[in-house]
Amino acid sequence: MRYIKAVLIFVISLALSISVLAQRAEIGVNAGGAGYLGDLNQNNPIKISGISAGAFGRINFNPYLGLGLHYTYGEIKGDDLKSSNEQFQQRALNFNTSIHEVSLLANLNFFDIYSASSKRKLTPYIFAGVGGFYFNPKATYDNVKYTLSDYTTNAKKDGTPVTYKQYAISVPYGVGIKYKLTDYLTLFSEIGYRTTFTDYIDDVGDYYYLNTMPSSPGTSRYFPPYNASTAASVGVPGTQRGDLRKRDTYMFVSIGISYTFVSQKCFTF
Repeated sequence: MRYIKAVLIFVISLALSISVLAQRAEIGVNAGGAGYLGDLNQNNPIKISGISAGAFGRINFNPYLGLGLHYTYGEIKGDDLKSSNEQFQQRALNFNTSIHEVSLLANLNFFDIYSASSKRKLTPYIFAGVGGFYFNPKATYDNVKYTLSDYTTNAKKDGTPVTYKQYAISVPYGVGIKYKLTDYLTLFSEIGYRTTFTDYIDDVGDYYYLNTMPSSPGTSRYFPPYNASTAASVGVPGTQRGDLRKRDTYMFVSIGISYTFVSQKCFTF
């Protein structure tokens, strides 16, 4: 009998805990742009090169602190031929890739805009956490699209070929601002960067590796097929291909709306 009572107490306690968490739950969606910092964009941290969209669920522990699970999709790209840098134009690399990211983010509001005693409707906030993402860079040359992971394009200084995984860990961080529309709805805008543990979002690493194209081995010495005017000086095995920095960075900027399953009167933590 006492075991039955213990089980009942546990079930009731669990139900109450779930109920309390549900009262503090928040869901949201957002959309905007995406960009990256890496070998094909080394100096412009706010350059947008594609779209982004995402969704999240968050538990708010109090009016200031929350913890959420986020999914974000983004598209980024780069093209040396569109650069103002003459050396980049001679290198003539390009890429595009989609980003699929899942992250766990802590969110800290500077001001209380949710509790019944607060008269504020606007607050800045910061966020940070850890995530993982999938990428698959592609490139287009002479109107033909190539999946770059199918080729060996990078090498170490000694000529040893380098391969890479198409997934990596990221460290997201950023800032934003929230505006409380109603007791349940919040409008927000944010910008967030992701420092990654890979240098191959753009498929560009440290040094060139010799690799003939399987489709035309007699006409192209290196992949990709460079113009004849630059082939003699660009793409030589063992010469520098990227900027030698070991981590690429990508970013999302967005606006969104969220719904909280509780009115401001319940935020009396």
